Amino acid sequence: MSAVFADTLSTPPMTLSTRLVCDLGDPHSTLRATTDRVGGAVLVNAGGEVDACNEHTWRRLIGEAAGVVTAPGTLVVDVTGLEFMGCCAFAVLADEAERCRTRGIELRLVSRDPLVARIVEACGLGGVLPPYPTVDAALATTARW
Repeated sequence: MSAVFADTLSTPPMTLSTRLVCDLGDPHSTLRATTDRVGGAVLVNAGGEVDACNEHTWRRLIGEAAGVVTAPGTLVVDVTGLEFMGCCAFAVLADEAERCRTRGIELRLVSRDPLVARIVEACGLGGVLPPYPTVDAALATTARW
C-alpha cells in the first residue's frame, strides 16, 4: 500500500458547511467544486466559472478548505476545470494565500492555462500564487520557505 493511500485512509473526510454545499448545489450556480484530503494536503477541484455573481461562494469555499489544513500542510486549488476566472477569483486566492502563509501553510494553484500564468504575473502575484502544471506536481513540491 502506498504511503499517500495509507495517509488518505487515516485522514477524516473533508466536510463543507451546509451553506456552502447548498450554494454549490444550486442549479443556477455556475461554480462547481469538490474537496478532498490527500495526506496532509487539502485539494479543491474547481469547475465552471468564478465571477462577481458567485465570488462569495468562491471565497467561502477557499476559506473553508484552508481552515482545515494544519501546518505544515498545503492547500492545492486546481482551477483547470474553470472556464472563466474573473479578477475576483485571483484576489480571493491571493488573500487566502497570505492568510495561509501566516499559519505556515502554502496555497498552491494548479493550472496549465498560459492565460492564468500571465494574469498571475501581470498582477504581481507570482511570488504568492506560482502556478503548478498538475496536482501531482503541486503535491510533490516541498514548501519553499
